[in-house]
Amino acid sequence: MTFPWKSGRAICVGECMVELARGDDQRFGLGYGGDTFNTAVYLSRAGVAVAYATAVGDDPYSAGIVQTARREAVDTDLIVTVPGRLPGLYLIETTPDGERTFWYWRDRAPARELFELADAERIADELRKASLVYFSGITLSLYSERGLERFAAALRAARQAGALVAMDSNYRPRGWGQNPERARSVFERFWRLADIAMPTLEDERALWGDADEQTTVSRLRGLGVREVAVKLGPRGAFVAAEGVEQLVPADKGLRVVDTTAAGDSFNAGYLAARRAGASSVDAARQGSRLASIVIQHRGAIVPAEATAAVLSD
Repeated sequence: MTFPWKSGRAICVGECMVELARGDDQRFGLGYGGDTFNTAVYLSRAGVAVAYATAVGDDPYSAGIVQTARREAVDTDLIVTVPGRLPGLYLIETTPDGERTFWYWRDRAPARELFELADAERIADELRKASLVYFSGITLSLYSERGLERFAAALRAARQAGALVAMDSNYRPRGWGQNPERARSVFERFWRLADIAMPTLEDERALWGDADEQTTVSRLRGLGVREVAVKLGPRGAFVAAEGVEQLVPADKGLRVVDTTAAGDSFNAGYLAARRAGASSVDAARQGSRLASIVIQHRGAIVPAEATAAVLSD
């Protein structure tokens, strides 16, 4: 039995940044991305009505973020403009086998203050109307304690209004100032507000020391999370939902170009399939299929024609 999904759009909350990715010629190409923004784009491509909630500046690159969202049919009414500010920037370096390293310039990005701006109550109102609210540990790492309090209150109100809450841990030590104790405290607090968890085992090992996916599932269920899909990289995903616990293997023999947004796209495929009534196992297969396309291209958001065959099924 799947969760009851109320009517309304999905809302992804977080930060979209300017992306510079090095190509084969060693030059950098300009794009836009961010973990929850990537998921919003792929949800939209899967036919899910979705909005993105963040804050940007009034510069040409912030305009580029908004234009990218509109081009991908992601609603932009929850993207707040803060005059005189600039969006965050990240640079991607990839190894020959597709693994990536990120370098960030984001300390003054307005997305960090989303729930402390004048539009915070309007955004909270929209979260209450949503069918799904999705965010990540990177989202949480952006906010001050005041921002976290307001976001938590908005999530509680959204759940009371019938929205489902989904979270991906996406633990990045640098975003937490190399303070794992604070990260663990904040994560536990927000896992307790989540219905669906989509962590990556590598992150859970780094933050919690989890031995395996079963350890992650047990810990999250102990916090009240009802459905868990643990991403296992090349091994696939392990789902625990509806009384089923099962490994869903990933496709083998793929030519991996860039693993950027692999997890973000998996999450989109999974959530879109669950919303359409698929079982958790079939949703994990859909997520893996989408991720297998994304990792064969450079950048977080790959050409729409590349994902069309998977998302039009």
